[in-house]
Amino acid sequence: MHNYSEAVAIAILFSSFFLFMIIRIPIAFALILSSIASAIYMHLPIMALAQSMAKGVQSMALLTIPLFILAGEIMSQGGISKRMVGFANALVGRVRGGLAMVDVLACMFFGGVSGSCVADVSAIGAIMIPMMKDKGYDNDYAVGITISGAVQGVLVPPSHNMILYSIAAGTIGGGASVGALFLAGIIPGVVLAICLMIAAFILAILRKYPKGNKFSLSLLFKTFRHAFLGLLTAIIILVGILSGVFTAAESSSVAVVYAFIITFFVYREVPLTQMKGVLYKTTKTLAMVMSLIATASAFGYMLAQLQVPHKITEVILSLTSDKNMLLLLINILLLFLGCIMDMAPLILICTPILLPALVAFGVHPVHFGVIMMLNLGIGLLTPPVGSALYVGCAIGDIRIDKLTKSMAPFYLTLVIVLMIITYIPEIVSFLPRLFHFM
Repeated sequence: MHNYSEAVAIAILFSSFFLFMIIRIPIAFALILSSIASAIYMHLPIMALAQSMAKGVQSMALLTIPLFILAGEIMSQGGISKRMVGFANALVGRVRGGLAMVDVLACMFFGGVSGSCVADVSAIGAIMIPMMKDKGYDNDYAVGITISGAVQGVLVPPSHNMILYSIAAGTIGGGASVGALFLAGIIPGVVLAICLMIAAFILAILRKYPKGNKFSLSLLFKTFRHAFLGLLTAIIILVGILSGVFTAAESSSVAVVYAFIITFFVYREVPLTQMKGVLYKTTKTLAMVMSLIATASAFGYMLAQLQVPHKITEVILSLTSDKNMLLLLINILLLFLGCIMDMAPLILICTPILLPALVAFGVHPVHFGVIMMLNLGIGLLTPPVGSALYVGCAIGDIRIDKLTKSMAPFYLTLVIVLMIITYIPEIVSFLPRLFHFM
């Protein structure tokens, strides 16, 4: 039996991890190298880390991630984003600042196809940002509303990050099924869309932005007809899971087949040869995601060996006995962490650490899952590592420092929605309870 100090082992684990982050080593490597460093100090066999990595990627739930990524890539290539923009424009484009509302709605619709915030910015931003600039909207406003609206992609189903959270939560507090999380994100996604549209409308009045084209019922029906098959993707997934026709894992297979047929045989805007590029992008994304999951599993193994979740739970419980204060503290922590780390590793690292403390206070894992998604979704819009922020700036050709200064109204709106979701849990739990998922 080897003697070692748990405090020193924990210090080695976290200090080496942050050191590797500071010197710009990729997160997956930082996770495994810091785990190895701590394991060597503790005289643990390195093979135990290898086994935990293998175990981490052997979950059935992980089958959904590559397939949903593939379905989203196929749909984003096939003209679906253009059709959704057209439908959203016919729906709300008439009011002052209507193109900003079109942007928000299009992001919500496309989020139900791609399941990704960055994919939302890429697909919708490429259409909406130049269109808004041509119509007299300021560049910072156009980019700001686009990247803010894209946060809906991490809330509305089929969010890949919801699946990661479901895996990371495991059986803590009864766990959080993918179906429950998909349902839980719908109403918060709608609330976020409404609040962003209100903010966009107020700013449009203050900045005297133009109104859009006159509302036409015939145009609305025409654009809806064109966008319907794309919008049907999320509906097929949800209805299939809720009715028991297929499981969450099987739903991703259905989504791929459906996306393939609609893109290449119905819309036919891209040739079948484009599939090679789609598979390449999917494989590249999947390699990053699976590497993170495997190495985060090794990191989680070390956390468990050192009883870090238990120790942090004790510390948090000693700080406050008030549930509302605890939720506020964790929101502040996640908002800070979202500024310095990417979303996927934070989900995998923070969930097993923070969730036990919240469950002890009676917070349901599904409720915390949605809180975490929005928190870290905001992190995608903040420097220095906000990937959605960088993509939006690249599309809009605007400097990051200039954009972040003008993002204040949108940041405020996102934080207000976060507080609403945090302190009114019924917004999250209503649909999962209605369909007996909670």
